[in-house]
Amino acid sequence: MKYEGKKGVIFDLDGVICSTDHLHYQAWKALADRLGIYFDEKINNRLRGVSRMASLEIVLERSDKQYTQEEKEAFAEEKNNIYKELLKTMSPKDLSDEVKNTLVELRARGYKLAIGSSSKNTKPILKQIGLGDFFDKIADGTDITRSKPDPEVFLIAAERLGFDPSECCVVEDAKAGIEAAKAGKFTALALFGDAKGCGLEDYDLNGFGDLLNIL
Repeated sequence: MKYEGKKGVIFDLDGVICSTDHLHYQAWKALADRLGIYFDEKINNRLRGVSRMASLEIVLERSDKQYTQEEKEAFAEEKNNIYKELLKTMSPKDLSDEVKNTLVELRARGYKLAIGSSSKNTKPILKQIGLGDFFDKIADGTDITRSKPDPEVFLIAAERLGFDPSECCVVEDAKAGIEAAKAGKFTALALFGDAKGCGLEDYDLNGFGDLLNIL
């Protein structure tokens, strides 16, 4: 085992536990289309791990118009309402056996497990995929004022678990998440996305189940 002595594992949600990227894309695309702004999957990739308002600013980069803060907040709410409707299509089928079995085994080994996500929809998503009451603690977008790469959400998760960052691993699929983990003095494990191979991570996971080989 590579990281003996760790007591807690903190997971990003989207792209790690499950994937709602396609739903985010559909929701942002619907908003952008209504506003007459070009939006594609390449632009959408820049939104991963970024807060809703920061994501909106990226979407609006291609707009010829200037919008007030009030208008921007309304746009963000419109996107989120579309997204929340799309979330209702999720089910336990969106949780892979590999993820589920690995989480159960980590708990059996005595690890405390938490979610550290910038999403304000974390709890509804977990409920939809059958993990509503599974994690020991949750820190999400409703708890923070600064999104990744700021470490705030991970620091809150560790505090709620009762552990020092040095006692926890963070599992992330976004480079911004790895940056956040390192800024918070956590062990950063990269899984998929632009996290893997970014050069900042402590370890690259070959798959979710690879956690059982190093913890």
